[in-house]
Amino acid sequence: MTATSPRPQSHETRRGIILLFIGLILAMLLASLSQTVLSAAMPTMVGELGGVDQMLWVMTAYILASTIMMPIYGKMSDLIGRKTPLIAAILLFIAGSVIGALAPDMGVLIAARVVQGLGGGGLIILSQAIIADVVPARERGKYMGIMGAVFAVSSVAGPLLGGWLTEQVDWRWTFWMNVPLGIVALIAAITLLHLPKGTSRPKIDVFGMMTLAGATASLILVASWGGNDYAWNSPVILGLIAATIVLSVLFVFAERRAAEPIIPPALFRDRNFNLATFGGLLVGVTMFGVIGYLPTHLQMTFGADATVAGLLMVPMMGAMLLSSLGTGWLVSRYGRYKWMPIAGAAALAIALVLLGTITPETPLWQFCCYIAVMGMGLGANMQILVLIVQNSFPGRMVGTATAANNFFRQIGASLGSAVIGSLFTVRLISILGERLPEGAAAQVGDIGSLTPHSLLDLPDELHSILVHGYNDALTPLFLWMAPLAIIGLILFCFIREVPLKTTIERDIAPDAISEGQLIIDHDDDSAERAGSEGTVAAGGKPAGRGARPRR
Repeated sequence: MTATSPRPQSHETRRGIILLFIGLILAMLLASLSQTVLSAAMPTMVGELGGVDQMLWVMTAYILASTIMMPIYGKMSDLIGRKTPLIAAILLFIAGSVIGALAPDMGVLIAARVVQGLGGGGLIILSQAIIADVVPARERGKYMGIMGAVFAVSSVAGPLLGGWLTEQVDWRWTFWMNVPLGIVALIAAITLLHLPKGTSRPKIDVFGMMTLAGATASLILVASWGGNDYAWNSPVILGLIAATIVLSVLFVFAERRAAEPIIPPALFRDRNFNLATFGGLLVGVTMFGVIGYLPTHLQMTFGADATVAGLLMVPMMGAMLLSSLGTGWLVSRYGRYKWMPIAGAAALAIALVLLGTITPETPLWQFCCYIAVMGMGLGANMQILVLIVQNSFPGRMVGTATAANNFFRQIGASLGSAVIGSLFTVRLISILGERLPEGAAAQVGDIGSLTPHSLLDLPDELHSILVHGYNDALTPLFLWMAPLAIIGLILFCFIREVPLKTTIERDIAPDAISEGQLIIDHDDDSAERAGSEGTVAAGGKPAGRGARPRR
């Protein structure tokens, strides 16, 4: 029996895939840099626009919009194809960047970040889904490893680049720089992306989108405001918690009845999806709970300035880069992957325990070794979990599954940052209230307004109390997060190591199948006819006459 395989599209050649991948990396770089580059520019930015009291919203607006859009982009790309949503995401991100660069006040700046988030929510999701469309799972590890390395690079390069642009040029260039990068990514998406199109009249889950958006917004606002802007028992926070619960229940009912649910309940019937997604949520809690406060800890406890604090994070990001690239290469070379998230979670738990032991007297080289261990753990986890999820579903569900996995990880990240921040604040006030001598309040001032510079001006006795108090308020929280990593490790042990697919799945429309023949429709409207004695399905295996192709 002979069979004729479909001829590769132009984008499926090695050169085409590399060019497309470069465009996708630029798209991911846009999204990842936007979350880090503003950190160094923030004080100057809000000071010039007169909105220090609204600083939180510059970051919250982006996180809120991007998190809500993740599952929407994933589902829509499964329904109508990846190309149109990716182009829309890039255009929205560029538009938001232009608005931000021209912002005359804080209101416009926050609106710009919302527009950026509406686009940014799709850049990472769609890039990961598109790679799944053009590269088989067995070969995808090395590509996913590079994608994971983008986050490591942007985590270090973002603050350094933002600081340089703010000091040497103007903070508005932290927005303007996105325009040329976005245009290159847009050209790559238009010219190099040739994937099968989806249905022309998709059934949109409008009620599901609305309830998901409301529940997500309420949850993120609880995480952002609780313990900071409002007390946890205030009517605002309690109302938002109630809204989160009610809208979440309505969302579940909506998804059970929708023809094309935004997050299909069927996803949760897959064992590997549940384990990888919930474990990824726990990883997100620990990752952002640590990364969000280590730079400030270095400044307040070790006396490092902002630039040095950023550079001291390089060991963590360097280890994360090497780990991500290394695990990606190994999974492509040998096809084994179950041990990677397990080893990553173990390294993460060890790092959290080690970080829980640091004091102001800990040598900086020792601290750098601890965070390098954490970087190794994160690099072995993030992209491999996405690959596991993608390998569990057919091509027609890859976008939805990828988006759902990232959505829950982002929820974990938001909760981690907020909860650790709230606990730290409460502990710091309590510890300093016990340790500071009477009459010291006049010299110290408002604890919430402490800065590294103000610490240097204090007498040695007060300086020591504040530095140790700051350390003792934060480092035990790292220990408290270690059990989360251990739970993740246990979950990953139950992942079933399904062999990685060695071919690219194509969705096949029923009307494309005739007796003994299979017509594969491509984006350029060309068609290939299989051999007369057998049919070639998406997986490349011949099916007998009248056989139903595997989807």
